[in-house]
Amino acid sequence: MATKIRLQRFGKKGKPFFHVVVADSRSPRDGKFIERLGSYNPNTNPATIELNFDKTLDWMNKGAEPTDTCRAILSYKGVLYKKHLEGGIKKGALTVEQADVKFAEWLTAKDGKIEGKKDNLTKSKDEVKKTALAAEAKKNADRAAALAIKNAPVEEEVVEETPEVEEEAPVAEAATEEAPAAEEAAESNEEEKA
Repeated sequence: MATKIRLQRFGKKGKPFFHVVVADSRSPRDGKFIERLGSYNPNTNPATIELNFDKTLDWMNKGAEPTDTCRAILSYKGVLYKKHLEGGIKKGALTVEQADVKFAEWLTAKDGKIEGKKDNLTKSKDEVKKTALAAEAKKNADRAAALAIKNAPVEEEVVEETPEVEEEAPVAEAATEEAPAAEEAAESNEEEKA
């Protein structure tokens, strides 16, 4: 019987989560399975993966083939690397202690990367919140200033009346000078049309 390590879909439309299961390759995706190994939730950032490491490694050693997505998940959790190191032990290239040290180093490096990603995500969220808060404070200050200007009492200025007759006379002369020029332009346009 050919066994596969694959995902079994659960959840609602648009919000899936998966169980990692060992199943006969001929059974349907959400159908009968042999054993449940863990779960995978891609809705969180970073994705939440819970896996029974020993059972998964045991099934890999028995010959269960992971699907492409499950292979990526198992690689992420270190199951494939552990299987690789066990192959080196069987061939005599490594001792058990050397393999354990290499795997422990790999795990600490992987945990560091995951924590770094989580820290970057929280920092970016904090920066977005700070910029949004600063923009909101600026907008509120602008609104308050506009409201203060609107509600401020209007002071009426007293304007002294001066005789404007003298100023209007030159304007009237300019208007009379412009009128003959406009008439001449209109006459020349009529002559060109004819």
